[in-house]
Amino acid sequence: MNTSDKFQPAILAPAGNRAAFLAALAAGADAVYCGLKSMSARMEAKNFSIEELAQLVRLAHDRKVKVYVTVNALLKPDELDRAGQLIDSLGRYVKPDALIVQDLGVVALARQVGFDGEIHLSTLANVSFPKALGFIARTLSVNRVVVPRELSIDEIKAMADACPKAMGLEAFIHGALCYGVSGRCYWSSYMGGKSGLRGRCVQPCRRHYRQEGQIARAFSCQDFSVDVLVKILGQVKKVLAWKIEGRKKGPHYVYYTVSAYKMLRDQGKDTRAKRDALDLLAQSLGREATHYQFLPQRPQKPIDTRRQTASGLFMGKVQGPAKNPWVVVRQPLLPGDVLRVGYEDEPGHAICRVTRHVPKKGRYPLNLGGRKAPTPGAPVFLTDRREKALEKMIAEVEATATPPEPIGVSRFKAVLPRPLEKTRRSVEVRVSRTSVRSSGRGSSGIWLSETAAANIGKSAAGNLWIWLPPVVWPDDEARVAGLLRQSLEKGARQFVLNAPWQMALFNRPEGLNLWAGPFCNAANALCLETFKTLGFAGAFVSPELGETDILSLCRQSPLPLGIVLSGHWPLCTSRTLADDMKLRVPFDSPRGEQAWADQHGPDYWIFPNWKLDITENRTILQRAGIRMFAHLDEPVPPAVTIKKRPGLWNWKIGLK
Repeated sequence: MNTSDKFQPAILAPAGNRAAFLAALAAGADAVYCGLKSMSARMEAKNFSIEELAQLVRLAHDRKVKVYVTVNALLKPDELDRAGQLIDSLGRYVKPDALIVQDLGVVALARQVGFDGEIHLSTLANVSFPKALGFIARTLSVNRVVVPRELSIDEIKAMADACPKAMGLEAFIHGALCYGVSGRCYWSSYMGGKSGLRGRCVQPCRRHYRQEGQIARAFSCQDFSVDVLVKILGQVKKVLAWKIEGRKKGPHYVYYTVSAYKMLRDQGKDTRAKRDALDLLAQSLGREATHYQFLPQRPQKPIDTRRQTASGLFMGKVQGPAKNPWVVVRQPLLPGDVLRVGYEDEPGHAICRVTRHVPKKGRYPLNLGGRKAPTPGAPVFLTDRREKALEKMIAEVEATATPPEPIGVSRFKAVLPRPLEKTRRSVEVRVSRTSVRSSGRGSSGIWLSETAAANIGKSAAGNLWIWLPPVVWPDDEARVAGLLRQSLEKGARQFVLNAPWQMALFNRPEGLNLWAGPFCNAANALCLETFKTLGFAGAFVSPELGETDILSLCRQSPLPLGIVLSGHWPLCTSRTLADDMKLRVPFDSPRGEQAWADQHGPDYWIFPNWKLDITENRTILQRAGIRMFAHLDEPVPPAVTIKKRPGLWNWKIGLK
């Protein structure tokens, strides 16, 4: 690693289509990250075929630009061969500099294939606290970790101080913010099987919600932008790359954001360059931006229900009669510009392509071909732009590309671990927040907290299962480690960890019964085999899986398996909450679904008002070999009524 005074972090650009990839090269990005048409956590982007990507990577490498390919979807049991074949083809024909992954089964596949590039752990892997980095360096062949967007600069520095010599970090500097912590959001999946962990999120957090008569987009975040503060981040030399989010964005966004951050990195002391860079970011067609928690002394809420949070540059509002509406634009329009009328979840939403130049404050008719009548007063956003100068630069870059080459067919077959012999012996664990409750079958569980640690009795501690939180932040690491020490001193020996790296919080894990919890998102046999090598005695299957995948995993697993059989499963956990969103007070979605927010530790949990409940399938699961059945109890607010409705999640429909 270069630690000289000339150290410069790489500017890492997103590319979800060919034009965006070429725009990144035209802007002078140091690296580009992109995905394939499958196995990517941005499946709504157009993405690339192996043939097209091979051509573009050659073009990038000719310009000394690195390319990282995302294979960062959660893999189901029957997808290992196909994922391995993709990695095999990538290694032989595309030759990317790195793979970005979240599923540890993909790490195992890459090693089986013989992929010789770097492995980067995605932010979806939720490596969120300093001690995790040393553990990962000791146990996994990983070269880089992408840290969560929720971290402040002080927390990033703490991660950097703990980062081993052979490993680097990568931090987001610009782009969309998810409300839920990456890797800890199940909202879209819970509402219909389309998982954010597989790139199919339908963004329920962007919708309107009603609480006590007030309607607002209470979970819709502004974009994240470090902008001029990157000079502080540039002092952290373990952060090897500044990452721009936006694989669903067009070439205009990619070119403008890359150009802006190059200015801020290379000419950050020049006042005019700063001003020009901020102007480029303002014109990049993103949402209004926030620094979020980057400056711990001046944190900013990413949710302001009084501001626009739709993607694109706000241009004005719909005026005129329904049959002939128009917009008076705040910025000039160019031929080929793309306008979005209204929000995607509202009536009258439409896309309109601009056919002529319109000056600032000019009127442009919203000719939607009679298909839709936009709502008067609806906002109009500029979402994509193809100015002639940028098109010319893209064409000049593309003209230097070599012709595509033929790609062979991979016949790779994944080598699966030897499955564990099945047993019908099982245990049920009822997990609560504050009290130790038995399920009647011998075991009880409790979420780790100050109250829980104080209530653990030495006589019952040995039979108690202590559940760790889904996320541990850098400034919360010492508190969580202290609670674990207190629990161990009282005789606790059984723990459910909700990130594999939480094993780093135990000074001596030997002799303990440690299970990988449901938030570890285990969904395939190679992931489970990796958990076994890390020292886990068992693992919970991902609660997102459907019946077919769960039963397949039972047949393949090298570890004893557990499952959440019933209880209050969160739609997501988050580090933030809108100022006008009240805790423990129900809110309703446009479709009549109800939920509530509560705080546990430093995080906010969002719960639906109906339980996950696959209890009717307990016999099937026990016969398949499930060893532990968990029931998650949650203190339900008095104002919330729990509905009696099927809580099968994806059991019947399967995970998309």
